[in-house]
Amino acid sequence: MQPSRDISGLLEIMAALRDPASGCPWDVEQDFRSIAPYTIEEAYEVADAIQRDDHDDLREELGDLLLQVVYHAQMADEEGRFDFADVVEGITTKMIRRHPHVFGDEEAKSAGMAKGAWERIKAEEKRERAKRRAQLGIEDKDKGFLDHVPTIFPALTEAEKLQKQASKVGFDWGAAGPVLDKVAEETQELAEEVSSDTPDRDRIEDEIGDLFFAIANLARHLEIDPEKALKRTNAKFRKRFAHIEETAKARQTTLDAMSLDEMEEIWQAAKRI
Repeated sequence: MQPSRDISGLLEIMAALRDPASGCPWDVEQDFRSIAPYTIEEAYEVADAIQRDDHDDLREELGDLLLQVVYHAQMADEEGRFDFADVVEGITTKMIRRHPHVFGDEEAKSAGMAKGAWERIKAEEKRERAKRRAQLGIEDKDKGFLDHVPTIFPALTEAEKLQKQASKVGFDWGAAGPVLDKVAEETQELAEEVSSDTPDRDRIEDEIGDLFFAIANLARHLEIDPEKALKRTNAKFRKRFAHIEETAKARQTTLDAMSLDEMEEIWQAAKRI
């Protein structure tokens, strides 16, 4: 088998890897749940390449992400559920339907995206989805108000989205001030638990979670993306720690050989740069 620019070549490779008789033992034993973490990881690596403005890495990471789609489609095909072509047909159908001002007739193109059209298209898709799932024997349970927020999001993002969803029905603080007070309250509760005579690890974890949730709420009220804010701090930490490492090399020593006081001195110098 040779490398190919044709998607069919990738589909053939995936089918060969999953062949029970001659495929790769590791690939054969995988299922949707075991592969899902890799799918999420590859999506993050695509985002990382974009963040670093590294288009060579982006090309490679997009390929890794595409492989994840092919992987899931192959497993679904083996179970007789759907195949890669069904995935492609589904998304192309959705994109054409959602952009009548681009792919519709001349009248639709000239009219542009009419007000309310997006909501009507989404409602139509929802009805079709319900009909399709009923035909497949899939019973959708009534969702709670917060069930529309997927649990798979990173914790800070999930917290922000849960709060936004709850705010739609008025369950929200009126301004940032009371939320800041809540952050102080949660900080105090955490401090009390940590300093107690018999600290309870489970309660400490609970209090830390409450503090993160309150901080995510404060960020939302201040119109700050908490995930982005923490990423910014992470990048700052990387840069300053790298300065410590570079200084250690310049002094012909190692991080392990340096004292905490020495590293703190360099850290403070990095902050001033």
